Amino acid sequence: MNIRDNAPLRDKLAAEYALGTLKGGARRRFEGWMHDDAALRRLVVEWQEKLAPLAEFAPARAPDARVWRGIEQRLNLPPAAAWWQFWRNDSLVFWRGLGLASSAVAALLVLVLVLGLRPPEAPRINYIATLSDEQARTALLLTADSSRRALTVRVLSAAPVAADKTLQLWAVPKQGAPRSLGVLAGADNRLALPPGAIGADVALLAVSLEPKGGSPDAGGPTGPILYKGNWLRVM
Repeated sequence: MNIRDNAPLRDKLAAEYALGTLKGGARRRFEGWMHDDAALRRLVVEWQEKLAPLAEFAPARAPDARVWRGIEQRLNLPPAAAWWQFWRNDSLVFWRGLGLASSAVAALLVLVLVLGLRPPEAPRINYIATLSDEQARTALLLTADSSRRALTVRVLSAAPVAADKTLQLWAVPKQGAPRSLGVLAGADNRLALPPGAIGADVALLAVSLEPKGGSPDAGGPTGPILYKGNWLRVM
């Protein structure tokens, strides 16, 4: 397959490679193309830079037990059981602290059971988008959790907005009027994901410069379009 003259395919494969969703033989074949294609390597780097802010949304994850065992073996450390024996026999302070911590956890569990509290669930991001200006500089990062109808918009490097103006986000369908997804206020915006924000009929996402409070015309933007981009499904 020759992908040198297929710009949409090159961009799609570079995005999937940067995300890690390109696997197996397809990934190895793509790496072979990159070896002889400097422009393709630059495209991958551009996608990696665009997607890097997503790391901030990734939840913490404890390493698997076998990872710790491997570290112990490489460093010639005593096994975890030996450390446990040390703490059990020689560290009264540790056990007292553990007892206090256990009491605090127990009290918290009582509150959860009695008051019906639930810890907040981490968002399950399954769509992302980067919106860029006319010079292809990334200005905004969008992440969406379609199951919980949640949308997060982070302003990365947008131009300053005058006090009497505001940025407004739109989903532009292939046919029909643009759909407002909300007015942006500040660097971090958490919005409800309205119907019609994501779908096969959405041609692109756009941000316009509008009067304070948003477009006075419900039929679409009235100011210039500053940033554009597209959704990318990640899971």
